[in-house]
Amino acid sequence: MSLSGTYECVTKTPMGDQKSDVTIQVDGDTFTGTNAGAQGTLEMENGKVDGNKLTWTMKMTVPMPMTLEGEATIDGDTLSGGVKAGAFGTFPINGTRKA
Repeated sequence: MSLSGTYECVTKTPMGDQKSDVTIQVDGDTFTGTNAGAQGTLEMENGKVDGNKLTWTMKMTVPMPMTLEGEATIDGDTLSGGVKAGAFGTFPINGTRKA
């Protein structure tokens, strides 16, 4: 099964649960994508694929400028992993494929 698709996700942050749609388009051992939620849409950059594991970065501007580092595993229709927000630590992200 392809890892590409759109996943309805929730990231657990100090500002509460952040719901977003994570869209992933795999091309070999790389991918592009977006994370679209109430705070806006972030481009997923430097996307790498290793089996069913994804790693990426995102440049956040709201509520403060910061580069986020993401890592997730996709198992069937389930995405689970974490988003590292610098000194704030790593926040869990979980989702289910919707498309």
